[in-house]
Amino acid sequence: MKFLTLIEFLKIFECSPADTQTLDQFINSAKVVVNAKTQDLKEYMKHKKIDRSSIELLYTNIQGRTAYLTRFYNTSLLVNDRNTTIDSNIEPMKREHMNNNKAVLYKSVIRNMHFYDILQKTKSGFQNNPSYLDITYDLYTKNIIDYKILTPSAVYYMKIGRLGSVFSSFYFRASIMNPYLVYSLNKSILKGTKIFTPTLGWSSYLIGFLECPEVVEYVGTDVIPEVCKKTKHYAKRYNADVNILCKPSEKLYHSKTFINKYREHFDVVFFSPPYYKLELYDSPDQSTNTYDTYNEWLHKYWEKTIMLSQLLLEKGGKICYIISDYGSINVKQKYDLVKDMNEITSKYFHFVSNQTMHNKNVNSTSHRETGERIIIFEKK
Repeated sequence: MKFLTLIEFLKIFECSPADTQTLDQFINSAKVVVNAKTQDLKEYMKHKKIDRSSIELLYTNIQGRTAYLTRFYNTSLLVNDRNTTIDSNIEPMKREHMNNNKAVLYKSVIRNMHFYDILQKTKSGFQNNPSYLDITYDLYTKNIIDYKILTPSAVYYMKIGRLGSVFSSFYFRASIMNPYLVYSLNKSILKGTKIFTPTLGWSSYLIGFLECPEVVEYVGTDVIPEVCKKTKHYAKRYNADVNILCKPSEKLYHSKTFINKYREHFDVVFFSPPYYKLELYDSPDQSTNTYDTYNEWLHKYWEKTIMLSQLLLEKGGKICYIISDYGSINVKQKYDLVKDMNEITSKYFHFVSNQTMHNKNVNSTSHRETGERIIIFEKK
């Protein structure tokens, strides 16, 4: 597997008009984007009464972008021997302490492997919140400034040298699951040896499960072709039997070949399904592209995937999924995913447990988190 190096990452942002401009030239040429409409920075400063010193902070940051970008790479994208294998000296988290942000170094492999898909191609389903990579690329290479970067709170963070906090808080990045969480769930709770995942979770499920020596087989499917390709390639480092398919999970329910091969074959089904329209992936086969309404999505995507899982699990096998309710702050719309999805699952499986997964809030400007739950059912 070829990973993105620091040199390659910095090369994305290597050329900026600000590198050869004076501050006055920058002010006269830069643009500000407000809700998809572009304005001249000079006029925007007058309209919003933004002082020259605040713009100078941003101008200096653009010229010195290598320092921030290097820190970001080392914190979020660096891949080395420490995070490609889960350290056998690190104990798996116990049942009551499942935390997606513990040992976060293992997330870097996922972000690096799927760099463009996570940071740019996956879009927010609400408010048209721009992606992290789109915003930083426009700022650092085109002198195009999103208006949020010029708000008083953002200027404050610039003054204390933390503009990166603005990027992380204001702009969209696809959520990812820590392979260490998946590893811990299997070690402490699920105890699976033959695993099926109806999504690939940016390859994190494969890594988390196959770091468990007792797992001998992993089968997973997804609708993003590039994710399927890279997951299949990364799987070569493991000795387990691996089969990666690029197909919507609900469509596999109608595949006689797949059902005949894997009927009552797995002891664990695991995934964090799409949270309806919270994240929009780079695939025409995404479930919300196929099913227009929330009710249709529940029954034609979710229920069919649950019915598939019921066929694939052996007696006593467990299905485990991680979901939360969510809503849009501005449009005052809320989806009760936990209740609605569990009601459907209860038609086919016996309820076992529902516990909190500790996780920091993400993308707080585009939606509110209402508590992610680790939910386990057992085959009747």
